[in-house]
Order: sequence, then structure tokens, then C-alpha cells
Amino acid sequence: MAKDVKPTRKNLMQIEDRIELSERGHDTLEKKRDGLIMEFMDILDQAQDVREDLDDSYDRAQNAINMARAMEGDVAVRGAAAALKEHPELTTQSKNIMGVVVPQIDSTGVEKSLDERGYGVMGTSARIDEAADAYEALIENIILAAEVETAMKKMLEEIETTKRRVNALEFKLLPDLHNNKEYIEQKLEEQEREEIFRMKKIKAKKEAEEDALAAEAEEADEEVEPVAADD
Repeated sequence: MAKDVKPTRKNLMQIEDRIELSERGHDTLEKKRDGLIMEFMDILDQAQDVREDLDDSYDRAQNAINMARAMEGDVAVRGAAAALKEHPELTTQSKNIMGVVVPQIDSTGVEKSLDERGYGVMGTSARIDEAADAYEALIENIILAAEVETAMKKMLEEIETTKRRVNALEFKLLPDLHNNKEYIEQKLEEQEREEIFRMKKIKAKKEAEEDALAAEAEEADEEVEPVAADD
């Protein structure tokens, strides 16, 4: 790459500017990468808690529905589920974490009161109510888990992208720029030495010519003096 760069002072100044800019960009990206990793670790802790809650709520919901089926029968359970008229609604927004846009999911109508579930209170037992409560809590945890898992995935992608950019600057661009700078500096020094040597040769040649002229002038003076003496 260095051989393709013309060794001029203009190119040297441009490369020095690029090195300075790249080093600032490298420092900025390193700080961003470190900040993203810290944010990711916080989200990872949250995700672990959410997963544990999700597992617990799933187990409770399964136990509750199994108990309701055992006590009331599948027909009663399916009838209570089919009585639901209003379904949950989800709305998504976004929030920014160090330049990474992650989703924020809001839910409405997931947890319902007894009269909002559509089935007659007198026609069902507490087992069905407990199963409904457990599954509503499970859905809330699923929504939260989806939000956290998606945020974690996006943060990971951004961390990997930032790491690749840092590595590209650190191990590719900056070394190439420094090599080009050293190449140009070396060539300019060689040119400067050659110019100094050339100037010395010119000076020496000029001094030799001047000495030769001076010697010729001396000889001419010596030839003129005897003639003057004869006169």
C-alpha cells in the first residue's frame, strides 16, 4: 500500500491528519464499546431475572390449568377460555441506549377482573379463576421477556459491530497509515539527502571552475609582466 503513495509533503500532511482523526475515532469507539458492554451486562442481569420469573410463572400456570382440568373438566375450562371477548393489545415504542434503538412493549388488557373475563362467576369455580390469573401473569412475563431479549440481541449486534470497527482501525487502517507516513518520511529524507549531495557537487564544481579561472588569470598576469619589463 505504501508504494502506491506519492512521497510528497502534501500527502504526508494529509496522512498525519487522517491518523489524528482515526485515533480520535478509535478512542471514541472504544469508549462506546465499553459503555455498550456495561449496558449489556445490566440487561443480561435483568434478562436472567425475567427468565427465572418466566419459568416460575409457566410452572404455576401449568399447575393451575392441570388442577382446573382435573377438578372441572376440559369442557368447563375450554368454555371459560372461549368466553373471553376482549383480547390483550400490544403497543410498541422505542428507546435509545447509547445510540442503539431498542423496543419498549406496552400491554393493555392482559390482566382482567373477574367480570371482564366473560364467563359467569357463578358457573365456574375458583380453580378456573386461579388458572386465568396464572396465565395472565404468564403472558405479562412473556411480553417482558420479549422486550428484554430483543433489547439484548440488538445490544449484542451493536457491540459486535463496534468491536469490528475498533479492530479495523487498530489492526488495519492505523498500521497502514503509519506505514505510509514512515514510507513518505523515509523517501523525503532520501530526497533531501540527494538534494544536499547534488548541491554540494554543484558547489564543488563551481568552486573548481572558479579556481581554474583564477589559475588561468594568474598565468595570464605572469605572461604580461615580462613583456612590460622588456619595454
